[in-house]
Amino acid sequence: EVTGVIHLAGYKYAGESVKHPLLAFEQNVTGTAHLLEAMASSRVHNMVFSSSAAVYGTPDEDVVTESTGTFPESPYGQSKLVGEWLIRDQAVATGLKHTSLRYFNVVGSGSEELYDASPHNLFPLVFQALNAGKTPKIFGTDYDTEDGTCVRDYVHVADLALAHVEAARKLEAGEVLEPVYNLGSGDGVSVRQIMDAVAKATGIGFTAVEEARRPGDPARIVADGKLAARDLDWQMRHSLQQMVHSAWKASAQRG
Repeated sequence: EVTGVIHLAGYKYAGESVKHPLLAFEQNVTGTAHLLEAMASSRVHNMVFSSSAAVYGTPDEDVVTESTGTFPESPYGQSKLVGEWLIRDQAVATGLKHTSLRYFNVVGSGSEELYDASPHNLFPLVFQALNAGKTPKIFGTDYDTEDGTCVRDYVHVADLALAHVEAARKLEAGEVLEPVYNLGSGDGVSVRQIMDAVAKATGIGFTAVEEARRPGDPARIVADGKLAARDLDWQMRHSLQQMVHSAWKASAQRG
């Protein structure tokens, strides 16, 4: 009785994809093609696709909208954009109902039993360092931003999940959605601001070690989420401090 798919699977590391482009394309493009083939053969005609803000590259605007040009700067971003194209082409061919959600740095934990264990995401790397008695690192402090570190939208995983569910429900009900939505705050948070929030949430004072930039990391990506707010009840329900606190609690629960 499957009637739709929320496609979250993928190889999501921009910096690592520069080292392993074939892996990124195999997982994100070939994998999506196989999924679409399986959906067609099973007559499943609704898809919510988790895309990425990486499709924009480094935009000229301070705040991107869904009409901002797509110029990805990493194999990861390229593979996500090609995934969107595949889905749109399949929609033309089969009548697939779909939408793609372009989102940003996902942080926090929805419960203490669920934690972010990614070996490349910022929060786990910072917590791992602190738990080991080491100093967290900032990769790149010479970007053209207010404090020299990368600026991003940081969204809580539970807020993100709600938007995916709402999109799936809308498609299931036969409503027509936009082909793309940005799930962003309209504001940006720098890596250095994240470090300050972590120090506050954990009670551990530290001064981050500054290292060279990683390849494939744009200086600033912040998105306007007004369209998603209109159609998907998108809201930033968690503050930055709540995001950090929930992630830290889940990390501590892990032990």
